[in-house]
Amino acid sequence: MTAADLQAAIAHMGATARAASAGLAASPAAARNAALRGLARRLRAGVTTLQAANQRDVDAAQSAGLEAPLVDRLKLDAAAIETVAQGCEQIAAMPDPIGEITGLRQQPSGIHVGRMRVPIGVFAMIYESRPNVTIEAAALAIKSGNACILRGGSEALQSNLALALLVRESLVEAGLPPDAAQLVETTDRAAVGFLIASPEAVDLIIPRGGKGLIERIAREAKVPVLKHLDGNCHVYVDAEADLEMALAIVDNAKTQKLSPCNAAESLLVHSDVAATFLPAIGAVFAKKGIEMRGDAAALALLQGVAGARLAAATEDDWREEYLAAIISVKVVASLDEAIRHIERYGSHHTDAIVTDSHAHAMRFLREVDSASVMVNASTRFADGFEYGLGAEIGISTDKLHARGPVGLEGLTSQKWVVLGQGELRGH
Repeated sequence: MTAADLQAAIAHMGATARAASAGLAASPAAARNAALRGLARRLRAGVTTLQAANQRDVDAAQSAGLEAPLVDRLKLDAAAIETVAQGCEQIAAMPDPIGEITGLRQQPSGIHVGRMRVPIGVFAMIYESRPNVTIEAAALAIKSGNACILRGGSEALQSNLALALLVRESLVEAGLPPDAAQLVETTDRAAVGFLIASPEAVDLIIPRGGKGLIERIAREAKVPVLKHLDGNCHVYVDAEADLEMALAIVDNAKTQKLSPCNAAESLLVHSDVAATFLPAIGAVFAKKGIEMRGDAAALALLQGVAGARLAAATEDDWREEYLAAIISVKVVASLDEAIRHIERYGSHHTDAIVTDSHAHAMRFLREVDSASVMVNASTRFADGFEYGLGAEIGISTDKLHARGPVGLEGLTSQKWVVLGQGELRGH
């Protein structure tokens, strides 16, 4: 396919998506919910077919030498399929956000002024590896009345083709426009360039993948971009922490799964409890093969841990999103130092404090400028499904429009509505 042919194909997808978005936005909630329930049914019925398609992608990725964390994200096992099916059902059960009027109040002139929630229109999702994103994005688009154009990574093409077919079938069955959810089927990277430079067809770009991909899109896009670049998530163990609780939280935040962006990458421990806590968590990490890159104080306390994999932390380690069996470790003298460290090195994604002090917890919540801030909970909870959003389109570390896990509400906008009874403006 020539560049001109590819550009024309993307333009056609955009035009049909734009047309479909109007039909979807005007559709009854019952039809959109029926499409989601039908999609959940098809996902469960198609487990064998979906896993076969996914295995072809996994085999090809491993043969091509794709990095282990990306291969892990690529896998679509039965549990993952069930999770996205449940997500579809959860989204279907949620209230319809479209058309909701809030804040309606009467002005001195007599008019009533409020705001109505409306779809954004058409969004394009550009993502790597995770094929479950195909379903999450399509499901959220359907419920929120938006059309979507999905461009997954070439490494997941067979999985995404199989999943997109189920989405299309579900839309048709519910009497909705099938072009409301389209998959870019070419692996030509030039397609992304055409897509992100099409403001006439696309209202919002949502990249989900590695830092390089997101930086490129943010730099080149002519359409607004909803993004996050890194997930350098911290857990701070306070001087007044329940250390048994802290041990469980830090272990879960780091080791429950290494590859997600909400996994803990940095551990900060108050000096008052470091001598007790660090050897204990060090033993847990040693058993699980987690390398600890610490400052001098942390390394001194970890030296005696049997089997511990230790290294001196560099300046770069404090900023690193490892997505691997590595964590940076620092001993801090105070809550203030912990907050300053997070502000300097963090990525404003998700940060947690473990403490029994209400005052310290409230300061951490107020002063840590991240999309999700947690008290006595694992950073792994920073997820649309866990937050009750049904699924997420991604996690935004931007401050405008949407922040944190982006679900239904983040895929809508608001317009002002005025209700009158013949009122006229005077002077």
